Amino acid sequence: MITLGPTLETPRLILRPPTLQDLDGFCAMMADPESARFIGGLQPRSNVWRAVCTMAGSWVLQGFAMFSVFEKSTGKWVGRVGPWMPDGWPGTEVGWGLLREHWGKGYASEASTATIDWAFDHLGWTEVIHSIEPANTPSKQVAQRLGSRLLRMEHLPPPYEKDPMEIWGQSREEWRTRKK
Repeated sequence: MITLGPTLETPRLILRPPTLQDLDGFCAMMADPESARFIGGLQPRSNVWRAVCTMAGSWVLQGFAMFSVFEKSTGKWVGRVGPWMPDGWPGTEVGWGLLREHWGKGYASEASTATIDWAFDHLGWTEVIHSIEPANTPSKQVAQRLGSRLLRMEHLPPPYEKDPMEIWGQSREEWRTRKK
């Protein structure tokens, strides 16, 4: 297996760039109506395969992308979290998507904290955003726990331009001040 980027560790999680070995976890997440609801909706395996390959390609071409997240205690695939900025995106995003069985454990906040630190320290980002659908209350709560605030409403690039998204975020300085 080729390593495309770093491995990050938190007290309970291991984060590493996705590989095709993670495809079943990604497929399970995108086959569950609730897990997939705010991250593109239900997707067939062929679309999920393309998405995983897109993330791997982003690691090669941009030097960053979402990480696959695993529980240290079980080795189970939890979800995907991390930096994301496709062409035309409204900013430098750290996003998250977890299998429903792992909701409510604080994993999204824990993994996002590690990836925000990494994005500011290693990518030199000066701002982190989170694109959140207005109805996605749990993600807004994660954003608030991270210290982010609602910045503006904006449309994502095609094919996601239909409905406006809430853009939450904060600057690197706000993030570093928050952590003191």
